[in-house]
Amino acid sequence: MADYNTDQEEFWAGGFGDDYASRNMGEEFLANQVAYFANIISKTSEITSIIEYGANIGENLRALSTLLPKAKQAAVEINKTACDEIKKWSKSKIEVFNQSILEFSPKKKYDLAFVKGVLIHINPEKLDQVYDILYQSSKKYICIGEYYNPSPVGIDYRGHKNRLFKRDFCGEIMKKYKDLKLTDYGFCYHNDPIFPQDDITWFLLQK
Repeated sequence: MADYNTDQEEFWAGGFGDDYASRNMGEEFLANQVAYFANIISKTSEITSIIEYGANIGENLRALSTLLPKAKQAAVEINKTACDEIKKWSKSKIEVFNQSILEFSPKKKYDLAFVKGVLIHINPEKLDQVYDILYQSSKKYICIGEYYNPSPVGIDYRGHKNRLFKRDFCGEIMKKYKDLKLTDYGFCYHNDPIFPQDDITWFLLQK
């Protein structure tokens, strides 16, 4: 395994990340992602390229491919097992970067750059760097889907400490980049009777 700068990176690159990949798949899970992204994409226009950070096995990109079948896609994912799964189902049509977000340097811009359930697992001291990567790789839109809290707080994650952090990610990135405008936002409830999500609050930003 590669040497990483944070405990969180090692956590997701290793066995826990492998197990996570096997839990988040299936037709019902995919249907929930399609519903989630259909709402967000309806607020955008002319998206021809997409990059996801922390893509795991690519279920978000799979959902987006049904909504935007002509859009070119790229994935940045630290876990090799998950990357192999993306390559398998996409038949290598998705450009996959098997590396930490913190090590990734975008070589081009995409119409949509997004994260979903990823910033909450980043070491808080490294968030500023991730915000910069998101911003630099976006041509038009940035979408953030995370657990929201008005002030930073850390909580236990499946019995592990310092692995999940909630805060106002959107507010922080908008404060850092003044040209970002909030296009829309919404909340997904874990008890939704049709398309449940993990109590995620999403924010769509536009340059």
